[in-house]
Amino acid sequence: MSRIGKKPITIPAGVTVTPHPDRIDFEGKKGKLSSPLQPGISAVLEGTNLVLTRAEETQTARANHGLCRALARNAVAGVSEGFSKKLEIVGVGYKAKVDKNKLELNLGYSRPIIYAIPEGVEVVAEKPTLLTVRGIDRQKVGQVADDIKRLRIPDPYKQKGVRYLGEKLIKKERKAGVTGA
Repeated sequence: MSRIGKKPITIPAGVTVTPHPDRIDFEGKKGKLSSPLQPGISAVLEGTNLVLTRAEETQTARANHGLCRALARNAVAGVSEGFSKKLEIVGVGYKAKVDKNKLELNLGYSRPIIYAIPEGVEVVAEKPTLLTVRGIDRQKVGQVADDIKRLRIPDPYKQKGVRYLGEKLIKKERKAGVTGA
Protein backbone atom coordinates (compact mmCIF):
# COMPACT_ATOMS: atom_id res chain seq x y z
CA MET A 1 0.00 0.00 0.00
CA SER A 2 1.43 3.35 -1.04
CA ARG A 3 1.28 5.67 1.95
CA ILE A 4 2.92 8.47 -0.03
CA GLY A 5 0.51 8.12 -2.97
CA LYS A 6 -2.60 8.43 -0.79
CA LYS A 7 -1.67 11.87 0.56
CA PRO A 8 -3.20 14.82 -1.32
CA ILE A 9 -0.87 17.54 -2.61
CA THR A 10 -1.80 21.03 -1.39
CA ILE A 11 -1.49 23.54 -4.22
CA PRO A 12 -0.19 26.93 -2.99
CA ALA A 13 -1.61 30.23 -4.23
CA GLY A 14 -0.16 31.34 -7.55
CA VAL A 15 0.31 27.81 -8.94
CA THR A 16 -1.98 26.57 -11.71
CA VAL A 17 -2.41 22.83 -12.28
CA THR A 18 -3.66 21.20 -15.49
CA PRO A 19 -4.16 17.42 -15.32
CA HIS A 20 -3.92 15.42 -18.57
CA PRO A 21 -4.28 11.63 -19.07
CA ASP A 22 -0.50 11.11 -19.37
CA ARG A 23 0.96 14.09 -17.45
CA ILE A 24 0.25 17.00 -15.10
CA ASP A 25 1.31 20.53 -16.06
CA PHE A 26 2.27 23.05 -13.37
CA GLU A 27 2.81 26.77 -13.81
CA GLY A 28 3.98 29.15 -11.09
CA LYS A 29 6.00 32.31 -10.50
CA LYS A 30 9.32 30.46 -11.10
CA GLY A 31 8.32 28.79 -14.37
CA LYS A 32 6.59 25.79 -15.95
CA LEU A 33 7.09 22.07 -15.25
CA SER A 34 5.42 18.88 -16.34
CA SER A 35 5.16 15.69 -14.27
CA PRO A 36 4.52 12.34 -16.00
CA LEU A 37 1.72 9.97 -15.01
CA GLN A 38 2.36 6.24 -15.28
CA PRO A 39 -0.32 4.01 -16.90
CA GLY A 40 -3.08 3.22 -14.42
CA ILE A 41 -2.56 6.43 -12.40
CA SER A 42 -4.98 9.36 -12.74
CA ALA A 43 -4.96 12.87 -11.26
CA VAL A 44 -7.97 14.91 -10.13
CA LEU A 45 -7.98 18.50 -8.87
CA GLU A 46 -10.30 18.88 -5.84
CA GLY A 47 -10.33 22.53 -4.76
CA THR A 48 -6.79 23.37 -3.68
CA ASN A 49 -5.72 19.73 -3.45
CA LEU A 50 -4.39 17.43 -6.15
CA VAL A 51 -5.33 13.79 -5.58
CA LEU A 52 -3.72 10.88 -7.43
CA THR A 53 -5.53 7.54 -7.65
CA ARG A 54 -4.63 4.14 -9.06
CA ALA A 55 -6.85 1.80 -11.06
CA GLU A 56 -5.59 -1.52 -9.70
CA GLU A 57 -3.87 -2.96 -6.61
CA THR A 58 -0.80 -4.65 -8.12
CA GLN A 59 2.65 -4.10 -6.67
CA THR A 60 3.86 -2.07 -9.67
CA ALA A 61 0.70 0.08 -9.61
CA ARG A 62 1.27 0.85 -5.92
CA ALA A 63 4.93 1.70 -6.56
CA ASN A 64 4.04 3.94 -9.53
CA HIS A 65 1.35 5.64 -7.43
CA GLY A 66 3.91 6.78 -4.86
CA LEU A 67 6.40 7.74 -7.59
CA CYS A 68 3.91 9.90 -9.50
CA ARG A 69 2.78 11.62 -6.31
CA ALA A 70 6.40 12.38 -5.29
CA LEU A 71 7.25 13.74 -8.75
CA ALA A 72 4.13 15.93 -8.73
CA ARG A 73 4.96 17.25 -5.25
CA ASN A 74 8.50 18.11 -6.39
CA ALA A 75 7.09 19.95 -9.41
CA VAL A 76 4.73 21.99 -7.21
CA ALA A 77 7.59 22.93 -4.87
CA GLY A 78 9.83 23.76 -7.85
CA VAL A 79 7.45 26.19 -9.59
CA SER A 80 6.53 27.91 -6.31
CA GLU A 81 9.83 28.04 -4.35
CA GLY A 82 12.58 26.36 -6.39
CA PHE A 83 15.40 24.11 -5.21
CA SER A 84 19.03 24.81 -4.31
CA LYS A 85 22.11 22.90 -3.25
CA LYS A 86 25.28 24.40 -1.80
CA LEU A 87 28.75 23.04 -2.50
CA GLU A 88 31.97 23.98 -0.76
CA ILE A 89 35.42 23.63 -2.26
CA VAL A 90 38.16 22.69 0.21
CA GLY A 91 41.85 22.74 -0.70
CA VAL A 92 44.78 25.12 -1.10
CA GLY A 93 44.36 26.98 -4.40
CA TYR A 94 41.01 25.35 -5.16
CA LYS A 95 38.47 27.89 -6.45
CA ALA A 96 35.56 28.42 -8.82
CA LYS A 97 34.46 31.22 -11.13
CA VAL A 98 31.25 31.58 -13.18
CA ASP A 99 31.20 33.28 -16.61
CA LYS A 100 27.78 33.37 -18.34
CA ASN A 101 26.89 29.67 -18.67
CA LYS A 102 30.37 28.26 -18.00
CA LEU A 103 31.83 27.26 -14.64
CA GLU A 104 35.62 27.36 -14.37
CA LEU A 105 37.03 25.22 -11.56
CA ASN A 106 40.64 25.09 -10.37
CA LEU A 107 40.82 21.83 -8.43
CA GLY A 108 44.52 20.98 -8.31
CA TYR A 109 44.79 19.55 -11.81
CA SER A 110 47.29 20.89 -14.36
CA ARG A 111 44.55 22.86 -16.14
CA PRO A 112 41.26 24.40 -15.01
CA ILE A 113 38.08 22.41 -15.63
CA ILE A 114 35.41 24.14 -17.74
CA TYR A 115 31.90 22.83 -16.94
CA ALA A 116 29.02 23.89 -19.23
CA ILE A 117 26.00 24.76 -17.07
CA PRO A 118 22.83 23.17 -18.52
CA GLU A 119 19.77 25.21 -19.38
CA GLY A 120 17.25 25.59 -16.56
CA VAL A 121 19.94 25.53 -13.84
CA GLU A 122 21.76 28.52 -12.37
CA VAL A 123 25.16 28.24 -10.67
CA VAL A 124 26.30 31.14 -8.48
CA ALA A 125 29.78 31.49 -6.96
CA GLU A 126 29.03 33.30 -3.70
CA LYS A 127 32.72 33.07 -2.73
CA PRO A 128 35.54 31.48 -4.71
CA THR A 129 35.08 28.38 -2.52
CA LEU A 130 31.25 28.34 -2.16
CA LEU A 131 28.87 27.43 -5.01
CA THR A 132 25.07 27.48 -5.06
CA VAL A 133 23.18 25.44 -7.67
CA ARG A 134 19.57 26.66 -8.17
CA GLY A 135 16.64 25.72 -10.37
CA ILE A 136 13.02 24.63 -10.50
CA ASP A 137 13.64 20.99 -11.49
CA ARG A 138 14.81 19.03 -8.44
CA GLN A 139 16.34 16.24 -10.51
CA LYS A 140 18.39 18.64 -12.67
CA VAL A 141 19.65 20.60 -9.65
CA GLY A 142 20.76 17.41 -7.89
CA GLN A 143 22.40 16.04 -11.05
CA VAL A 144 24.38 19.22 -11.72
CA ALA A 145 25.51 19.41 -8.09
CA ASP A 146 26.62 15.78 -8.21
CA ASP A 147 28.43 16.29 -11.55
CA ILE A 148 30.38 19.19 -10.04
CA LYS A 149 31.16 17.17 -6.90
CA ARG A 150 32.48 14.25 -8.98
CA LEU A 151 35.08 16.51 -10.62
CA ARG A 152 37.11 16.22 -7.37
CA ILE A 153 35.63 13.78 -4.85
CA PRO A 154 36.83 14.56 -1.29
CA ASP A 155 39.99 12.66 -0.34
CA PRO A 156 39.49 10.58 2.84
CA TYR A 157 43.06 11.30 4.02
CA LYS A 158 43.49 15.04 3.44
CA GLN A 159 39.77 15.97 3.20
CA LYS A 160 40.40 18.07 0.06
CA GLY A 161 37.84 18.26 -2.74
CA VAL A 162 34.28 19.38 -3.54
CA ARG A 163 31.55 18.46 -1.05
CA TYR A 164 28.03 19.48 -0.09
CA LEU A 165 27.86 22.20 2.54
CA GLY A 166 27.66 20.56 5.97
CA GLU A 167 28.61 17.09 4.71
CA LYS A 168 30.49 15.12 7.34
CA LEU A 169 33.50 13.14 6.12
CA ILE A 170 35.30 10.39 7.99
CA LYS A 171 39.01 11.11 8.06
CA LYS A 172 41.26 8.09 7.64
CA GLU A 173 44.61 7.69 9.35
CA ARG A 174 47.72 7.12 7.30
CA LYS A 175 48.93 3.58 6.84
CA ALA A 176 50.82 2.12 9.82
CA GLY A 177 53.82 0.95 7.78
CA VAL A 178 54.62 4.40 6.40
CA THR A 179 57.73 6.02 7.91
CA GLY A 180 59.52 9.26 7.22
CA ALA A 181 58.10 12.66 6.33
